[in-house]
Amino acid sequence: MTKVQIFQTKAGIYRSFQCKGHTEYTMEGEDIVCAGVSAIVINTINCLEDLLHENLRVEYDEVEGGYIVCNFLSDPTEKGQFLVDCMIHGLEWIQGQYGKKYLELDLKEVDVC
Repeated sequence: MTKVQIFQTKAGIYRSFQCKGHTEYTMEGEDIVCAGVSAIVINTINCLEDLLHENLRVEYDEVEGGYIVCNFLSDPTEKGQFLVDCMIHGLEWIQGQYGKKYLELDLKEVDVC
């Protein structure tokens, strides 16, 4: 199962998100659910960095269980907030189509820091 956690303040400001694990929908290399989740998450990070120049720290390890984490080092712009909203929407759509057995989404509230 892939688990995506999104961390935001009480005011709704995104602080970070992370994606861990493989969906195991089918064989590696043919897993359309895992590919869809990866494409949405990686595209969001690429757009945040390349198009919006958000201040981020990104870490990843594709071998050890498929892991990527994106930390906002400063408050995201309004467009950055919108891109993360779009990422969540896409992931919710995948979860709705294929089920919570393969993809778990977890929005967590964090303190303002």
